[in-house]
Amino acid sequence: MKVAVVFPIYNGLSFTKVCLDSLIDSKFEDSKIQLSIVVTDDGSTDGSFEWIKSHYPQVHVLKGNGNLWWTGGINKAIEYAIEKLETDYIIWWNNDIVADKDYFTNLAHILNSNDTNTIVGSKIYMKYDKNRLWSMGGYFDPYVGDKGMIGSGEPDGEDFNQVLSVDWLPGMGTITHKSIYNEIGFLDESVFPQYHGDSDYTYSAKLKGYKIIVYPNLKIYNDLSHSGLKHQDSFFKLVQSLFSLKSNYNIKKDMQFYHRHSNSSRAYLILVEKYVKYIGGFVKWKVKKIFGKSRN
Repeated sequence: MKVAVVFPIYNGLSFTKVCLDSLIDSKFEDSKIQLSIVVTDDGSTDGSFEWIKSHYPQVHVLKGNGNLWWTGGINKAIEYAIEKLETDYIIWWNNDIVADKDYFTNLAHILNSNDTNTIVGSKIYMKYDKNRLWSMGGYFDPYVGDKGMIGSGEPDGEDFNQVLSVDWLPGMGTITHKSIYNEIGFLDESVFPQYHGDSDYTYSAKLKGYKIIVYPNLKIYNDLSHSGLKHQDSFFKLVQSLFSLKSNYNIKKDMQFYHRHSNSSRAYLILVEKYVKYIGGFVKWKVKKIFGKSRN
């Protein structure tokens, strides 16, 4: 069974080193997986390309033009893995995650027990709080607009130790068979170059009849310190975060996702609530700071 782990990078060499060390050292006995790693270096300036080529020559490193972002980088790596490596399965990855030691052994059993029309998701923990979840798949209600990640920020427990059918998956630990790309195409890098490319693709796949299943024994750990642009108590960064492609609070990209997938105008009220909380929270703590109060 040929499996390719694919992910884009732009700098962040310290994260990439840990990520590749984890992948190379993963347990493969009895897994019957032939693993390839494909990295798209989208114009790094910290020597990432040279370091990978020098330390891990078995890793396939592609060069981007600096404008691929996450979705374009993933697409480039997927295309290479399918056409050049003739891989059977693709795993979306990031350079800020590491896998549990039994991840690939468990994955082999799961892939053997499913058909190729199943998109498999992983159980994602916060790296520095390994009993707390970051995601166990996502949910989306196209009528009321409710969208989010299952279990996000919650402590692990019995509810999260069972196989779940979900609406969409994030861009890490998501496994697809190559036939899916042949049938429905690649991720939409023109509309969703950074955020929402993952949820847009997997939710669209579900609407086309593909099963989206998360398995609790596929455990990975996400380092949140490397993720996303937020306001960080700066008015300039607050404004920037509302329009930057690096931000999950990009208003335009949120609107484009809801325009594509929601079924009623009511759904947009969720976006209003999201940004009222985000901007309101910023203002609230700025006012409290004037009176000597600060966040913990």
